[in-house]
Amino acid sequence: MVDVFEEVEEQLRTDRYKALALKILPVVGGLLVIALVIALAVWGYQHFRNQAAAKASEQYAQAIESFNAGRRDEAISLWSEVSKGSSKAYKALSLQHLGGLKLADNKTAEAVKLFDEAAEAAPNDILGDSARLKSAFALLDTAPYKDMEARLTPLTKEGRPYRAEAREALAFSKLMAGDLAGARSDFSLITLMADAGEAARARAQAGQALIDSGSAKAVPAAVKAALALPPPVQIPPGALAPGAPQSAPPAQQQPAPGPQ
Repeated sequence: MVDVFEEVEEQLRTDRYKALALKILPVVGGLLVIALVIALAVWGYQHFRNQAAAKASEQYAQAIESFNAGRRDEAISLWSEVSKGSSKAYKALSLQHLGGLKLADNKTAEAVKLFDEAAEAAPNDILGDSARLKSAFALLDTAPYKDMEARLTPLTKEGRPYRAEAREALAFSKLMAGDLAGARSDFSLITLMADAGEAARARAQAGQALIDSGSAKAVPAAVKAALALPPPVQIPPGALAPGAPQSAPPAQQQPAPGPQ
């Protein structure tokens, strides 16, 4: 009789377990499906990023090759295309190249805009601060010191990759603003910085000497006067008044005499 009761109780427990399993199974199945979807989404996203990065890398390399070969327009087109892609690193690099070309064309405002976009797109401080520093140097001769200070001071903090270069730019900004004591203090600090290169230390020492000699007072006025000058007018040969001295054409190289 006891065996019968135990058998019935075992059967009831089995039935309860089956009912519980039937209730839990859809939940577990749903969780497994969600996990699978998430895993596939992550894999798909990483695969897309890898493909985008590979394509951007190839286009970026082609742009460098085109520019070095003198195909400027082709390089600009490729860098522009990369700058619209999803690869943050190559986007930042391409925007910096485009900004550098604008700067070479004396289009400072457009160059600064591109450098700022590169800094915003950069995935790390190495690329971002490089673009921020280029913006600052592009504006060094024209922007008010307050603007330069806002741009450069964050870049001089401990741990930033180009803090010595940013400190140097800040020193020159102070020099342009007439703050000779502040500029000298920054130059002195650069000579003591362990992460400052030899060239930066040499420029800092030269800046200190310039300030100590008293010549630095004339620097801001000289720069402003130079910036105010109109661009030189290019006069084609033969366009001068009759009788005026014409510029001589460049001397042509004579072939070396051969053996007689």
